[in-house]
Amino acid sequence: MLQIEDYLKAGSIAGEVRENVRRKNWIGFTLEDICEYVESEIIKRGAKCAFPVNTSLNEIAAHYTAEPNDPKTVSDTDLIKIDLGAQINGYIADTAVTVNYDPQYDLLVQAAENALQNAMSMIKVGVKSKDVGRKIQKTIMDMGLKPIANLSGHSLDQYTIHAGKTVPNMWTIGSFLFSENEAFACEPFVTTKNGLGFVRNGKIKNIYALSSRKKTKDEKADRLVEYIWNNFNMLPFALRWLVKEWEEKEARELLEILVKKKVVHAYAILVEAHGKTVAQAEHTFIPTKTGVTVTTMG
Repeated sequence: MLQIEDYLKAGSIAGEVRENVRRKNWIGFTLEDICEYVESEIIKRGAKCAFPVNTSLNEIAAHYTAEPNDPKTVSDTDLIKIDLGAQINGYIADTAVTVNYDPQYDLLVQAAENALQNAMSMIKVGVKSKDVGRKIQKTIMDMGLKPIANLSGHSLDQYTIHAGKTVPNMWTIGSFLFSENEAFACEPFVTTKNGLGFVRNGKIKNIYALSSRKKTKDEKADRLVEYIWNNFNMLPFALRWLVKEWEEKEARELLEILVKKKVVHAYAILVEAHGKTVAQAEHTFIPTKTGVTVTTMG
């Protein structure tokens, strides 16, 4: 049974916070300021963060969250994708906005929003995922831009952000039919016509998630695993979230041990392969017989 109440409550919080984020002027703020602000807005409305806020600048498409004391600041030529998640009892709302102060990127941002809107307008129970991918791709390409082929939306489940099905951003061969007992995130990513239209892994890894709860024989590392499980379950977390309890240096060392032992997974940032700027828009939705319930309307 779909926990519709929890999905709707998480969505209403995430949508409201996203709209606040969209309206704010972030020029001169550090990425840490932004992450801490957005996460605290989610928490003060009665949800938990489903993952660390992603603040991905320019050619970084996704998976950058601020480090502790991250000095990076937003300038008026930056395009920043702010991807945020709220959860109630593990039921997730995942949504994103691209904030832009440079008119040369207006079309990129508009294309991501239009593609998302067009996808939301066509999905209902029984629609094929590949047809949604085709619609997103056509919307973006008709504007003279490129979708990112190897990034996609995803089904959601309790305490699980990527629950196995993908909502593609272009036409694909394999496909599934949308059904009404499942929640999904749809997230078109757009780059310029000179972009490759693919992302690659960058060097930075600063988002983590538990892969297993197996014991490591290292007492301190095992204590960290228990802390992660009790506070974040299997959902992603950031180093920033550990430095309240651990010294930063020790937390880094313990995480390294846990990554080596495959108890924790570290997510690489995702960068446009030709180094071109990327925009994103995202909603969480639940298909119905007549359309979709967008939980993150805001």
